[in-house]
Amino acid sequence: MEKIVIEGGYCLEGTVAVSGAKNAALPILVSSLLTEGWNTFDNVPDLKDITTIKSLLIELGARVETSGNVVKVDASGLNRYEAPYDLVRTMRASVLVLGPLLARLGRARVSLPGGCAIGARPINLHLKGFEQLGALISLEHGYIEAQARSLKGTEIYFDVVTVTGTENLMMAAVLAEGPTTLRNAAREPEVVALAEALNRMGAQITGAGTPVITITGVEALKPTSFTIIPDRIETGTFMVAAGVTCGNIKIVGCEPSHLRAIIHKFQQAGVTVQQEADGLRILGTEKICSVDVKTLPYPGFPTDMQGQFMVLMCLANGLSVISETIFENRFIHVSELQRMGADITVSGTTAVVRGGRGLTGAPVMATDLRASASLILAGLAARGTTEISRVYHIDRGYECIEKKLAQLGGHLWRT
Repeated sequence: MEKIVIEGGYCLEGTVAVSGAKNAALPILVSSLLTEGWNTFDNVPDLKDITTIKSLLIELGARVETSGNVVKVDASGLNRYEAPYDLVRTMRASVLVLGPLLARLGRARVSLPGGCAIGARPINLHLKGFEQLGALISLEHGYIEAQARSLKGTEIYFDVVTVTGTENLMMAAVLAEGPTTLRNAAREPEVVALAEALNRMGAQITGAGTPVITITGVEALKPTSFTIIPDRIETGTFMVAAGVTCGNIKIVGCEPSHLRAIIHKFQQAGVTVQQEADGLRILGTEKICSVDVKTLPYPGFPTDMQGQFMVLMCLANGLSVISETIFENRFIHVSELQRMGADITVSGTTAVVRGGRGLTGAPVMATDLRASASLILAGLAARGTTEISRVYHIDRGYECIEKKLAQLGGHLWRT
């Protein structure tokens, strides 16, 4: 089993380019199922989750061609409606094929999803929405069975903001009869990107980026070309890398407008964030200030940055309180940080971090994607050597992260 070994204590300096956003690429690749002909997607990151979704598209009858970070998909031959357990169990985003399959074939059979162990993340909101569009839903032998002779537009209210639920129902509604309104919809940039891609295919979607999205169904969509937006979570991770190593990192290819909540917290912590023509420059400081953080749906502070920011707070002077409101199990990285000397107390959905003690290298184990990133950051900041096992999690969401950090002066490698 692979490990990442880190010798900490080195200042990171230089320029790093951000890859395309995994959480935008996945639904946009899936949206190609709604069309016949070749769709071309640029800036697609080379990640395990992307490989999984491409395998799933092929399983359903689509043709997929990859050249570097360009992926082409032709779903003219879409002839299967089942997403099998062996593919879906490794990645929750596989459930996104439900909407396009229902819209295009009128039937879908999708295994209940797997993924990171950070919380239940039930898909009942997806299923309730499909029923409101006119689908018949049942759960049989671990599979979601969905059928619909035709989908009819309606008004859908989400009891809880759900990103994949918004995306799934948006893709189903683009070929439904009449208008559909999604209320309390997710506002994430990845949702906006999917709406833009669908509109380029000929969909009629308005309001993406607001709590109310309106989709007017059309008879058919056409293939298109689209560039995947930059990954705001990877950007935030490199921001923390500069902060915890007192570094000077320029991050190019990012989108600062997607990072306002993150930038605000960094500025409160005393880390300098300078916007430049082609990206952001992050200047660390030896006097990091403690900051309280509460994760919220976009445009609030993202849950996917909670673990990384916690590492920064481990080095801050004073006490910080981190509240997790999105996923109930998202503090599972805390025990590993404690092995590295972090002083963190968890009570329910709140973690109290007493910073200023510094971190020391230790053998630790990654438990999910973002926890992997937080442990790498902790290793960069720690005195001594850190060995991180189960690093296959990191490959689901970060493209060549150890190589990018090494180019900035970090001492880390795989073994």
